[in-house]
Amino acid sequence: MPTRNSRPVPVAGRVNRFSYAIRNIVAEAKAVEAQGRRVRYLNIGDPVAFGFRTPDHLVEAATRAMRDGHNGYVPSVGVESARIAVASDYAARGVPVSPDRVLITTGTSEGIELALNALVDEGDDVLVPSPTYPLYTAILAKIGAQPRYYRTDPDRDWLPDLDHLRSLISTRTRVLVVIDPNNPTGAVYPTAVRRALLELAEQHDLTILADEVYGDLGFTGPLPLLGSLDPDAPVISFSSVSKAYLAPGWRAGWMVVGSTPRLDDALAAVKKLADGRLCSPGPMNYAVEAALTGDRSHQAAFREALAERGRVTTEMLNAIPGMRCVAPKAAFYVLPSVSLPPGRTDEHYVLSLLRETGILCVNGSGFGVPATGGYFRIVFLANPQELASIYADIGAFTRDYLARG
Repeated sequence: MPTRNSRPVPVAGRVNRFSYAIRNIVAEAKAVEAQGRRVRYLNIGDPVAFGFRTPDHLVEAATRAMRDGHNGYVPSVGVESARIAVASDYAARGVPVSPDRVLITTGTSEGIELALNALVDEGDDVLVPSPTYPLYTAILAKIGAQPRYYRTDPDRDWLPDLDHLRSLISTRTRVLVVIDPNNPTGAVYPTAVRRALLELAEQHDLTILADEVYGDLGFTGPLPLLGSLDPDAPVISFSSVSKAYLAPGWRAGWMVVGSTPRLDDALAAVKKLADGRLCSPGPMNYAVEAALTGDRSHQAAFREALAERGRVTTEMLNAIPGMRCVAPKAAFYVLPSVSLPPGRTDEHYVLSLLRETGILCVNGSGFGVPATGGYFRIVFLANPQELASIYADIGAFTRDYLARG
């Protein structure tokens, strides 16, 4: 029998570059629960977890697909009817594109990973907003590419600082990430800013990755697609049924590669990579078709509910001494800040809040902002009465936390 050794099996070095704060902090919450305390989870944007229901016609479409035997592999780019539905929806929104330039993906996340792997080499630069959604930097860490954070300004409703963005562009820059409506801030970019981003990308030969998963959740109504301002711009757009269609666990999304011939090689590369993962979840392709061709009346009620929750959130957080919150205009996130005592970090504040109140938020440094800025993200999907109770507890905790110094 061979001699056994006790040395641990080494892991790849890239794992040490990978971080995903939204999930990482859950381990701390579980430790609090193990002590018998209830935890109120405000870390993950899952509408279903807060009582919002997936529309019946989507459930019926997915169920019917399973019962009709659509349980095997599907084409790696997705079922044709789903791709046609996506292309038709984009055309109706001012972005004419053929179904051949649509891929059905395992959520928006897989589409983003496919696109970054197709476009970016090790050592290349990618422009990402600060704050950002941490999936982007996690993927870049795996690729070995460099995120270059461009500022967004809380004094201007979290809009991009275009001068700072320009200053970061170099010969290594390949991609500009635009998250609009924004996670984690709830910001919505006006047309002038959107046009400026398109012009900047054109001037510097950049591809835009347009994360538009919250586009139907503007509080005043659905927002235009970025590509509708210039259908020939090099834009790759992403969305899914996760948020506006209330089905995050289905992992059903899509990516649309703009019609400009400049993206033809990128499209071919994405399709090649997609072949390697076989396919997206087959039955959920039929749910994508149902979502985009069927009744969307649930969205009006959802937007109204989010707007009310956003109002309660902004008013109550801004009433807490030492705290500031920019009002969101879409989605279900805010990124308030607290005036931290010297030597304290956002992570210290968030962990103290969790351990003393059972309220779980995510530290802003997990989204690429400085740890000393006192930022933290709140998911405001709970009902307004529960949110009011939570914010009262945050207020009491914060007053004590700041008094302690």
